Amino acid sequence: MGAFEYTALDPTGREKKGVLEGDTPRHVRQLLREKQLLPVTVEPVSEKEATRQRTSFSFARRVSGNDVALLTRQLATLSKAGLPLEEALLAVSQQSEKPRVQSVLLGVRSKVMEGHTLADGLADFPRVFPEIYRATVAAGEQAGHLDAVLERLADYTEGRDELRQKILGALLYPIVLTVMCLGIVSGLLVYVVPKVVEVFESGKGKLPLMTRVLIGFSDFLRDYGLWIVAALVAGGFLFARWLRNPGARRRFHGLLLTLPLVGRLVRGFNTARFTRTFSILTGSAVPVLESLRIAGQVVSNVPMREAVDSAAQRVREGAPIGRSLGQSRLFPPMTIHLISSGESSGELEDMLERAAISQERELDGILAALVGLLGPMLIVTMGLFVMGIVFAMLLPIFEMNTLIR
Repeated sequence: MGAFEYTALDPTGREKKGVLEGDTPRHVRQLLREKQLLPVTVEPVSEKEATRQRTSFSFARRVSGNDVALLTRQLATLSKAGLPLEEALLAVSQQSEKPRVQSVLLGVRSKVMEGHTLADGLADFPRVFPEIYRATVAAGEQAGHLDAVLERLADYTEGRDELRQKILGALLYPIVLTVMCLGIVSGLLVYVVPKVVEVFESGKGKLPLMTRVLIGFSDFLRDYGLWIVAALVAGGFLFARWLRNPGARRRFHGLLLTLPLVGRLVRGFNTARFTRTFSILTGSAVPVLESLRIAGQVVSNVPMREAVDSAAQRVREGAPIGRSLGQSRLFPPMTIHLISSGESSGELEDMLERAAISQERELDGILAALVGLLGPMLIVTMGLFVMGIVFAMLLPIFEMNTLIR
């Protein structure tokens, strides 16, 4: 029995979409007719997913990291309770209210019911379940500890999603405040200043320098503001295309690592992701070289990812992991020391987890300080701009007697 995505029409002509299990598409169409639905399309979930993978852009709703963490936690709980895997997958799909999650889980269940492993079923949905997820599940199935591995995966996905939310939350306030500041100042210069200054332009006297600069800047924004916005959009588009080149991306990522504060944030974020991923893979009995390869793929910075690949090559030749990673000088010294200590004591998994926790705490501290500093700085900057605009408009009033003469 397989899973099929369908599109059907109800008696009122409204379109309905969902997922049904059946032996064949014809069987699913019959089930839909029994529900008084007119089938329009019926496609196997696996074929639908393959079509989405070949398409670079799709309107289909994605499965978020929070959804993956939730379904993993539910699967771990049901597996620990002794429920068969196919029944656990069916129960979790029925508990979910999101059609996309239901489709994925039923697709995985149909593959499991055909005799394949859970890892093979997950492999049909690489956009939902990354390689680290599938490799960890495969190791858990081989070792016979799938429930414990799923618990670790749930912790990992929840922690990764929490770290992402922290970074986005920390950056959201400065970004919103910056946009508001630019919007307010631009609105004053484009709409308010011209109306006020019209009163003084009819006079024969010479306006103060500050007022003339403000008028010139206001005229420039009114005449070329749209062109500036278009140039910025075009520049962003060209920059994104330039980053698609591997060499250009590598140079840009290398530049980021040399910047004082940005480099520390990039290095800390990627180190935390790498050590956390490496920890869960080694703790799930995945071979070290395979763990290094998969953990390196979660590193978004190109020079750091290449450093992990080079370290994996040295480890394959017999070198220690800590020393191999330390040769690049891209990872924090504390992380290298913890990894070397874990290798020497046989507690690599625990030391990797400590390194991840240490980097995440450091990131939290930096982001908290950054947000606490940027907020007041942006407010003061906007206040200075507004104060300058007000003074530039008030100076002609203060010199009104001179202008009248």
